[in-house]
Amino acid sequence: MNGPWIWIDSPDKLRDARQKILQSRALCIDTEYDSFRYFRERLCLIQIRDGATTYLFDPLDSLDFSFLGDPFADPAVLKIFHAGDNDIRLLKRDYGFQFCRLFDTQRAASLLGSQHLALSTVIDAFLKIDLDKTKKMQRSRWDRRPLSDAQIRYAIRDTLFLFPLYETLSALLAERGLTEQAEAVFAGMAAVVWQEKIPHPHAHERIPGYEVLTDDERLRLRRLVEWRFAKAREVDRSAFMVLSDQELLRLSQSRTPTLAFFRKEGLLPPGKIDRYGTEVLAVLTAAGTSPAG
Repeated sequence: MNGPWIWIDSPDKLRDARQKILQSRALCIDTEYDSFRYFRERLCLIQIRDGATTYLFDPLDSLDFSFLGDPFADPAVLKIFHAGDNDIRLLKRDYGFQFCRLFDTQRAASLLGSQHLALSTVIDAFLKIDLDKTKKMQRSRWDRRPLSDAQIRYAIRDTLFLFPLYETLSALLAERGLTEQAEAVFAGMAAVVWQEKIPHPHAHERIPGYEVLTDDERLRLRRLVEWRFAKAREVDRSAFMVLSDQELLRLSQSRTPTLAFFRKEGLLPPGKIDRYGTEVLAVLTAAGTSPAG
């Protein structure tokens, strides 16, 4: 059920894949990326299917995939995605690729009235194929090498049925007079761009427990949340991996903060005290809490 696939890890494999892909008039495309652990989503895998074979390109390797920009921008080549907005954003961001002539099976299914738009659900509804895909695999460690057999199977199946799904959905769109509307939607997808995250001015107010804080504690929490955002961006880790919301809340309520106090009261784990303790003290001091001597 996986179909033929090739992991592109050598110049020879890259040359062969390039030849086959550039000959194709339709490409099924997907990516795997990690937006859970990283501040700036990390692109970890690119899957391209030419109708016969799925080629797996590793963005963490040093091979040059720039030739993909030619078919991606070629209006004679159909590019088929499922929920491809983020795939397109990341491919533009990391490689400068441009896209035209897209077909997105999720958007097409939505226009046709489908309410449940996960790839496995759409494939089951329109192709009557039970695609065994688990949500857990989506958040697995795509940034680690080697990938597991289960990850490889998951990645391959993301493109395996896109072309027959396109054929079915495209015919239904035409039958219902929705082709022009769909093409406008797909053109909008081709224009999406990646944008850097910006801090939300009221992010601290969303933390559970904020409502019981004093005004001074609320100010300290706000400053800590602002610091965490900047630190997460600096180290390229999700904010919760720097300090959790509840760790920030406890720190904002600390009356006599010192590194020793953090350790004694268990406000932060030892490793986080070593990495961030001095900066946290500086934030609390600037917000009006004077550390004890």
